[in-house]
Amino acid sequence: MRCVDVDLGFHAHPEASEGAHPGVVMIHDVWGLSDHTRDLATRLAGEGFSVLALDLYRDLPDATIEDPGRFIRDLSDPRVLGVIQAGVDFLAAHPSSSGRPVGVTGFCMGGMYALLAACSCRGLSAAVPFYGMLSYEHGMLRAPEGHDPARKPRQPLDAARGLGCPLLAFFGEEDPYIPMADVERLRTALAGAAHPAEVRTYPGAGHAFMNDTRPEAYRPEAAADAWRRTLAFLRERLG
Repeated sequence: MRCVDVDLGFHAHPEASEGAHPGVVMIHDVWGLSDHTRDLATRLAGEGFSVLALDLYRDLPDATIEDPGRFIRDLSDPRVLGVIQAGVDFLAAHPSSSGRPVGVTGFCMGGMYALLAACSCRGLSAAVPFYGMLSYEHGMLRAPEGHDPARKPRQPLDAARGLGCPLLAFFGEEDPYIPMADVERLRTALAGAAHPAEVRTYPGAGHAFMNDTRPEAYRPEAAADAWRRTLAFLRERLG
């Protein structure tokens, strides 16, 4: 396996001698391209994928995060989706994945952007969002002063009907940031989409249940089941 930092982030992929493999763009949580994200990318590459873990903050002059909700609210969704599109294009052209389908996955804020990417980015064949925030109307992403429509043109729940590829989404039923009412609204929106979609929830799990660096949040059984399902889904959809 080869792991290397590139302009867009961190690229982990099987050796070139093994030929081209399906590509996956991975989107980090609000805390940036951490060792945890790199570990997940490396794990996924070890399963036979060419994985580009993006660094969404590489061009931001000051990515100090004191209030995660406000930080996400201030991000430009079109700018982030442009970085994700660049990641898709990178994998489509790279020898480790050239000619193979490309998917997207993400966690927390990255799960939110994985869903938005699945509804707007070109060249995606699968999407796997993990506990991505769904609404800009309430919760941590609600802006009392209102959202700048240039930065936040549409919330994930509104975008979902325009799903552009098959999707598998995961949520914890005890997530304080994502009400189950929003998850049900997502299921309703996806029922009218043009591509198949599945939404799975885990009782006893909250936000960041995949993050084994956070003992208070990590739920090993839910994480193992979601990882197994993710691999099966990506292999089916990306070949």
